[in-house]
Amino acid sequence: MTYTGLHTQIQRNNRRSLLLLLSFPLLILVGIYAFLFFVEEGDFETINYDFIQTIPIVIAVVLVWFLIAYASNSALIRMSTGAATLERKENMRVYNLTENLCMSVGMKMPNLYVINSPALNAFASGINEKSYAVTLTTGIIETLDDRELEGVIAHELTHIRNRDVRLLIISIIFVGIFGFVVQVLFRSMLYGSGRRKDSKVDGRVMLIALVVAAIVYLLSILFKFALSRKREYLADAGAVEMTKNPQAMANALRKISGNHDLEVKSSDVKQMFIANYAKANANSGISGMFATHPPIEKRIAFLEQM
Repeated sequence: MTYTGLHTQIQRNNRRSLLLLLSFPLLILVGIYAFLFFVEEGDFETINYDFIQTIPIVIAVVLVWFLIAYASNSALIRMSTGAATLERKENMRVYNLTENLCMSVGMKMPNLYVINSPALNAFASGINEKSYAVTLTTGIIETLDDRELEGVIAHELTHIRNRDVRLLIISIIFVGIFGFVVQVLFRSMLYGSGRRKDSKVDGRVMLIALVVAAIVYLLSILFKFALSRKREYLADAGAVEMTKNPQAMANALRKISGNHDLEVKSSDVKQMFIANYAKANANSGISGMFATHPPIEKRIAFLEQM
């Protein structure tokens, strides 16, 4: 990826991210219409009528799910990672670095959390100024020098400044909805179809619903991963804009590479970390479509162009 200037990248990534975000509710509507098309066997008058009747119910269910997940995401993230509040008196170094960076760009200082792990990793989270947070592992705090740690913190602050964290949480919620639907349909088909009188008819409807839901779920995952990858380059560039030190950020990524893995209960939370991939060559070809992050080698090369 060639560096073309931070503001140009912000505009480009925001356009792409908006399109990706709009694709999630569109996928829901497409999935419902596809299901009705196959069940009604091409009777468009019935399909269109049922589709219009179904939309308000689906919107209401999705909205309730979304609001609950949106409001409780911060607590769920802390439970998943085992993060604890990082008090100022416990680590003045981290507080001073974060506070100075926030003052330099005129943003409110986020909450700070720490995960007791030797792994080198960090992430940003939150949906508003009250809940915005930067979480660091003890490993990354102890291993990186001040300039490198400053670069990592600036990377996470950029995610907050650009509203990446809010965008990512929205995508995670939508994907969670699709995943839940697939699980319910699969379990219903596995355990419930043989108990009904019209099991052949019900089984056919259930199979159609499961196939459509699975395809929509797969597409939503691909959209979510694409959204996550695009924001990492922008956050790296934003870190350099804040610190004026691309080499420090590149050095931090070199130290993080191969030393970032830690146990987290939720794979969705894991994709929020500054580094999350299994192998450097896993982000190429088809497998790269399922990667949440671009390879660290590419990110370092991008930084060294600046």
